[in-house]
Amino acid sequence: MVYRVLFMGTPDFAVPSLKALIESDEFQVVGVATRPDKPAGRGRKLKSSPVKALAMEHGIPVFQPKSLRKDKDAVGALAATRPDVIVVAAYGLILPPDVLSIAPHGSINVHASLLPRWRGAAPVAAAILAGDRETGVSIMLMDEGLDTGPVLAQRKVPIERTDTTGSLTAKLALVGAELLMETLPKWIAGGIVPQPQDDSLATYAPMIRKEAGRLDWSKSALTLEREVRAYNPWPGSYTWWKGKLLRVHRADVGDSTESAVVGKVVRWYEGAAVVCGQGVLVLEEVQLEGKKPMNVRSFLNGHRDFVGSVLGERRDG
Repeated sequence: MVYRVLFMGTPDFAVPSLKALIESDEFQVVGVATRPDKPAGRGRKLKSSPVKALAMEHGIPVFQPKSLRKDKDAVGALAATRPDVIVVAAYGLILPPDVLSIAPHGSINVHASLLPRWRGAAPVAAAILAGDRETGVSIMLMDEGLDTGPVLAQRKVPIERTDTTGSLTAKLALVGAELLMETLPKWIAGGIVPQPQDDSLATYAPMIRKEAGRLDWSKSALTLEREVRAYNPWPGSYTWWKGKLLRVHRADVGDSTESAVVGKVVRWYEGAAVVCGQGVLVLEEVQLEGKKPMNVRSFLNGHRDFVGSVLGERRDG
């Protein structure tokens, strides 16, 4: 028997799971729900989500409701696909009860953390910010709460020293697709007993705001190094130098007792570091406003006055 799947997802993280379902002989993707197209680029032209692009390549009907709580017609259209199961991966909208109840085998979520740790919108960044040594993927049976449903399967993934949210999300997306395809047939066949989450162990990963990327040099170098990785690629970590935006794409922690003013750029071997509340942040790749990213040695060659300056707000310099 081939089971009918309604897939709901939006960003790159969801693509491997959708691709695996499309290529499977056990499942037929009868519809895809994704977030509405958004303006992007300098021309602000509408851009489709990665999930929509893949669905259209395969001629799969696409639904893009702005809301599922208010748009009853959209809910009706989703129900009309008559899915046996709904699969959700980073969709971006809350599923109300009338959507959760559409499919007889429920709604299955591919979540990028080891639940109940890091429920919420930004679990990958949260794991990096907290200094977790591992994270993973949970396949969860959805309920009305925020990532509170019982878990069907989990797989751990180590967090490498150089992982960014971008690189770690890409790894988790592949692991999630693999685990989904192992778990879904067993779940439908009745071979899995859902395991309730221990709510007392829950932690939350709230949505990241753009202003989170501003580097506060009074923090420790360890904290800022994690921020640089966690906020890569979005919103990106930044500071100000001589009135211009300076992005920090890669950095490391330097063990130093430098007593200079916080935010001051000091020479660090052949490169440069910034004095923090504790330790120094060793700059590896930076990008000055209007310029291309470059390693810090190349940047110093073109900006001899960088060492000795103080980084901070736009008004500085």
